[in-house]
Amino acid sequence: MRQRTHTTLITTIILAVILIDQAVKIWVKTHFFIGEQVDVTSWFKILFIENNGMAFGMEMGSKLLLTWFRIIAVTAFCYYLYKIHDKTDIPRGYVACIAMITAGAAANAIDCIAYGQIFNAPQPPQVATLFPTEGGYATLFNGKVVDMLYFPLFQWNWPEWIPYIGGQHAIFFQPVFNIADAALTTSVATLIIFYRNQLAANDKETTQQQ
Repeated sequence: MRQRTHTTLITTIILAVILIDQAVKIWVKTHFFIGEQVDVTSWFKILFIENNGMAFGMEMGSKLLLTWFRIIAVTAFCYYLYKIHDKTDIPRGYVACIAMITAGAAANAIDCIAYGQIFNAPQPPQVATLFPTEGGYATLFNGKVVDMLYFPLFQWNWPEWIPYIGGQHAIFFQPVFNIADAALTTSVATLIIFYRNQLAANDKETTQQQ
């Protein structure tokens, strides 16, 4: 019974995260021009940007290398989920976190692998077309990741007397991200806060097997 529960949980989370993330990205790509912003509230905005990097727009090496890193990471997490899906001593919350990390990585990998082929990249204020007749904007594995969630919760100006940053305008929280990024980061934070013992036990088990 527990094996079916883990399997259903893993499948549901991965499919839900990927489908919701991709649906939002495709909607943004086909309804917003690059750089367009819509204010939902004073602290929540939809801002369409694209990036070549990891979560929250961070950069790491070449684009092709990063895409293959994503593919390898997703494969490794899928294999790990397969190994633990029938273990009754592993908490469901822990399994759910690993599934969310897998789904988040897979969802962003889809952008990198396919978006360059299935979207064009017109100049603003035109919006992108899905499956354009003239072809995509990049080769396979070289697509850009779509981000749109922007939460500038509050803003302030640093006092003039503070060295280096005095007088500068600051915004919290400034990164623009997507649903896949949110799934990744919240899951990692949850693992660290609530499942440190499980992570330590896994590390110990791996060491003993070696």
